[in-house]
Amino acid sequence: MSDSDNRQVIGRKSFAAVAINCAAKAGEWIKTKVGGYSTLNHKTSHSDLVTEVDKGSENLIRSLILTHFPDHAVLGEEGVEPGPEASIAAINELKDAEYLWIVDPIDGTTNFVHGFPFFSVSIALAHRGEVILGVVYDPSKDELFIAEKGKGAYVRGRRMQVSREEKLRDSLVATGFPADRDGALLLNMRQLEAVAPRVRNVRTAGSAALHLAYVAAGRLSAFWEIGLNSWDIAAGALLIQESGGVVTDLEGNPYHLGVRDVVASNGAVHDELLKVLRSASAE
Repeated sequence: MSDSDNRQVIGRKSFAAVAINCAAKAGEWIKTKVGGYSTLNHKTSHSDLVTEVDKGSENLIRSLILTHFPDHAVLGEEGVEPGPEASIAAINELKDAEYLWIVDPIDGTTNFVHGFPFFSVSIALAHRGEVILGVVYDPSKDELFIAEKGKGAYVRGRRMQVSREEKLRDSLVATGFPADRDGALLLNMRQLEAVAPRVRNVRTAGSAALHLAYVAAGRLSAFWEIGLNSWDIAAGALLIQESGGVVTDLEGNPYHLGVRDVVASNGAVHDELLKVLRSASAE
């Protein structure tokens, strides 16, 4: 093994340790704030919420990352102006950085605000646009999902594998309701109307990152949502890929950091789900 290979292996181990530490510390602090936040503001809509806990969690994660890797770039949800245009511009500006950390300090803020225990911390690391590390941490269940490129994905120390359903009719799938009430939500509702009769059942629990982690763990057969951002998807996408699943956009193109309309599955039901979603989108 060359010196450069040694450095890469050591670096990746360090990356994972830092990501796990960041997610655990942020999640532990978030859990102490459930029911105890002091400020609540709206961003793009009445359902797009932010609290001082979101901002505090991101500051904590950013500080820890930069302590270890001061030359790395960090893209966090709370550091970007609200709205899809700003989100797209932010990822386009940073996606080719040598190392880019992509952080959602609380994915599922609405759930956090209401004390509904389905929210997460999502942290991904991309190397020149390719996600090489993903961590999703559920502080309510103290459950950490982690994947490293080419090394598999794990939860509670056990390797994850996507579910084995081969048909949509046998599948439990999930979706989310976009904050864009006049555009993305309307399309998502048409898709939901098309998908629901064709699957075993549908769930929508309010954290895209956790839904993606559940696909990776085989708890869901598939997940789709319209109008997400890179910090919602990046970590979960790698979890699924390293668990044997498939992540694409609505057109079936492979996942990349710019994808906003995501479809993720165990792979076996992917084409069937895409067909239903495209049909609904075309109506």
